[in-house]
Amino acid sequence: MNIFDILGPVMVGPSSSHTAGAVRIGFAARQILDDDVAEAEICLHGSFADTGIGHGTDKALLGGILGMSTDDERISESYSVADSQGLKYRFSTVNLNFAHPNTALITLKGKTGKTAQVQASSVGGGRISVDVVNGVEMRFSGEYPTLIVESTDRPGFAAKVASFLAFNEVNIATINLCRMKRGGNAIMVMEIDKPVEKRIIEGLKGFVDIREVTYVDIYKNSRE
Repeated sequence: MNIFDILGPVMVGPSSSHTAGAVRIGFAARQILDDDVAEAEICLHGSFADTGIGHGTDKALLGGILGMSTDDERISESYSVADSQGLKYRFSTVNLNFAHPNTALITLKGKTGKTAQVQASSVGGGRISVDVVNGVEMRFSGEYPTLIVESTDRPGFAAKVASFLAFNEVNIATINLCRMKRGGNAIMVMEIDKPVEKRIIEGLKGFVDIREVTYVDIYKNSRE
């Protein structure tokens, strides 16, 4: 635990869980889409649905989708910013079985037609957990820069990816693997010790069996 675990993040208030965490959820969804956002459907669950409007959760989620950081003073004006950028958005409530009380289900459509659906929760102190991406449970915290690699399930493929990252001096902090069936679609979720250079991401995309590489760094804005 460090001092920021106690004090919370640098943020526009009023709540680290309902506001700062919500901004990071929206920003994570934007990065997972990896496109300019044209449309956003934002469903609020549990406490987010019950008290989120009063805490500015709706504005915070929309602000994150727009690319704002937790200390961006425009968060309170995110509706008007979205309108000025032509971003279409809709809010509703949803009941998600076994989900954390502070959960949002966000469906995004990009200007090139790409889509992404992200279920994530705000777990306190501005921290989040990304729980489901495009229908696949994966659960990562966003505390580290994260690579999501979707590929064909092949023997030794995870080792091949890990070796490529090691050769480029990228250290994996955690790794989780899942697959739908043997020889089918496989997903690797790797939390990385430091930001990953674009050339390395592009290098991964060049692997024959890799279908998609998604990079998530919810603290990107605070480092720039």
